[in-house]
Amino acid sequence: MITVHHLNHSRSQRILWLLEELGLPYEIRRYERDPRTLLAPPELRQVHPLGKSPVITDGELTLAESGAIVEYLADRYGEGRLLPAPGTRDRLRCTYWLHYAEGSAMPPLLLKLVFSRLAKSPAPFFVRPLLRSIAAKTQRVFVDPQLKTHLEYLEGALAESPWFGGDRFTAADIQMSFPLEAAASRAGLTEAAYPRLWGFLQRIHARPAYRRALEQGGPYGVVE
Repeated sequence: MITVHHLNHSRSQRILWLLEELGLPYEIRRYERDPRTLLAPPELRQVHPLGKSPVITDGELTLAESGAIVEYLADRYGEGRLLPAPGTRDRLRCTYWLHYAEGSAMPPLLLKLVFSRLAKSPAPFFVRPLLRSIAAKTQRVFVDPQLKTHLEYLEGALAESPWFGGDRFTAADIQMSFPLEAAASRAGLTEAAYPRLWGFLQRIHARPAYRRALEQGGPYGVVE
């Protein structure tokens, strides 16, 4: 039996969605973020040394990292449903987006979160203006232009096909969901600015497996 070590409001929601798309039986072991720090609880370190989610166990295998988990499950259990045929252009494209989601898309989104929080964090009154100034300038000069570049790139990618992996829905679309949901939450991804990306989010949110995963995983939102 596959066990998903599921942290609320986290990337592990993608793994539940993938399992629902594949129609695989699984069980959920739930973990709650610290309400003050929003960090994962220390109990997760008993499953994996980094103490982060997602992590799955499948028999004797323990596997972390969203991309690795998605690729493993789709490859082992998907029977070709969520990965294009090996050696094809679409398979290479799918693999690219599986890695891009965390390797390229998430770092500037994480920086946006960090500097947004820094601007609001408690500090001595004589330091507060300096912190806010640094946070605002870093976002304006570096983070926001990076995010704009990525969102324009992604908007253009969906001009070629309706899905990131090609003409059909694949594991790449599941992997890309989290950075795009984060971008809609904190980085200016709106229907007016990026209609193709917005349409992608509406399509994945309407999928029955996505909705079933939400029922299984509980309340889900990108951490702010």
